[in-house]
Amino acid sequence: MSGAVIRRARGGIAALVLVGLVVAPWVVDDYTTAILARTLALALVGVSVALLTGVAGMPTLGQTAPYAAGAYACAVVGSRISDVGVVHLVVAAGAGALLAALTVPLVVHARGVIVLMITLAIGELVVTVLGRWRSVTGGTDGLAGIPAVRPFWGLPSLASDQARYLYALVVVATLVGAVLMLLRTRAGLVLRAGRDDETRLRASGHRVALHLSGAHIAAGAIAGAAGSVLVVAQQYISPADFGFDTSALLLLGVVIGGTTSVGGALVGAALVIAVRDWLFGVLPGHAPLVLGALFVATVYLLPTGVNRARGRLRPPGTPPDQPATQEQATVAELHR
Repeated sequence: MSGAVIRRARGGIAALVLVGLVVAPWVVDDYTTAILARTLALALVGVSVALLTGVAGMPTLGQTAPYAAGAYACAVVGSRISDVGVVHLVVAAGAGALLAALTVPLVVHARGVIVLMITLAIGELVVTVLGRWRSVTGGTDGLAGIPAVRPFWGLPSLASDQARYLYALVVVATLVGAVLMLLRTRAGLVLRAGRDDETRLRASGHRVALHLSGAHIAAGAIAGAAGSVLVVAQQYISPADFGFDTSALLLLGVVIGGTTSVGGALVGAALVIAVRDWLFGVLPGHAPLVLGALFVATVYLLPTGVNRARGRLRPPGTPPDQPATQEQATVAELHR
């Protein structure tokens, strides 16, 4: 099957999924609509995980940290300063990016399992701080009664589950589109080339640490923006929303969808979260066991996810002096 046919098929599937998401609040009940809105927020965090894990080559278990920073910053602003959604998005993305920038020295120069351990520690540290900073975060009780937002100045508040869901869908679709466009630029190509052959990229004169820092901060901003979507969706947050189980489920979703595919990671994370919420009702007390078995089966049967990872191996018939991936070829072409 040719590449053009595959791209058209993927575009058609994406269009069908988008149409399904748009009509969903008129097909399902309000409770399911609210769950879908929260799922969209977590799926957006999954996109930030894919950006770091699959594109930049930095596996992470700590994206719940900027996610939490964005959510709590949005909740504080919404309760005390402004109820405008665009303000919340900017504040939340800024809080996530700031936290990511502060952790750059800890993360960017590490590799492999060490990165996982560092990011996990950062995420758990943030959750601990949230649980103890009662004057701002409400402690383990969380923050309740967060006012409903209005998308822009002059518009009415989002008073129904349908309205909140559609707002979340628009925000997530816009940010995912921006990420996909960014990955088509030179910066995205450089990140992929560094993931595949960091030594070669350094030898060509690129400042790999600078590019990874930018990716880490951008992923933090995306996760922070997802935090604002969560606040809009449920109008309540607590440290329990950002624990290790959420980090593990997001990584599982990215693995299922394919770490190198932003769209696959988005779908994979959404599916895993939806299955978790469904299993908690159907199999109370056994959902973690089922999800653990799903993770083991995924790693064993689909080691590169549903979307095949590209660029890790040299394609058959590639001459020894030819770049192993299209990304590396593009970067080499830019420097000729």
